[in-house]
Amino acid sequence: MRISEIFYSVQGEGELTGIPSVFVRTSGCNLRCGWCDTPYASWAPEGPEMTIEAILAEVQKHPTRYVVLTGGEPMVAKAMRDLCRELRSLGKHITIETAATIAPEAIDCDLASLSPKLSNSTPEEGTIEPSWIQRHQERRLQPEVIKDWINTYHYQLKFVISEDTQFGEIEDLLAQIGPSIPPERVQLMPEGRTTEALARRASAIIDLCKQKGYRYCTRLQIELFGDTRGT
Repeated sequence: MRISEIFYSVQGEGELTGIPSVFVRTSGCNLRCGWCDTPYASWAPEGPEMTIEAILAEVQKHPTRYVVLTGGEPMVAKAMRDLCRELRSLGKHITIETAATIAPEAIDCDLASLSPKLSNSTPEEGTIEPSWIQRHQERRLQPEVIKDWINTYHYQLKFVISEDTQFGEIEDLLAQIGPSIPPERVQLMPEGRTTEALARRASAIIDLCKQKGYRYCTRLQIELFGDTRGT
């Protein structure tokens, strides 16, 4: 399994914000988000091939039961199900951070952190090979796959917001998924790599959260460490 990085930090996003966790970032992704903040795991994947045994050895160096599998897109890693099974045998709490374009197929998971990609994720023409733009558009939203995740696991739905116009897209997608989603499971997070960028978008997002009952999602890692790897 190709691994971009493994590090120990506090969870910066979602309902487990602040909990010390080991992050295992796989390298490789089936999407090409224009605002991706981990291009070294997606646009230009890097990192060594590691066995499951080597990954587990790194995870067990740290005094926490919380493990976050992220990327890139961790679900494209061929040995991901084997890794999750081994983590479960060690008593670890497993969060999978995924764009929810790949079905879970009974993977071991305690929290499915689902981040469906809105239209703001599509890369601009001239920034990447045109065929990738088409592939991204075709893959980025998979309502039936999202339903599979939310009907099987404890979940959170996390949306990255760069413009107010994305609010309508979220409402449309939630309508497709079904009426059973509690609003507090929907988390809206401003797009940005600096505290200033996050703050500029916060007010409009908070207003919508207050109207709909959604949860405002911070990016604690940016506030604490800035846009740096391994945090």
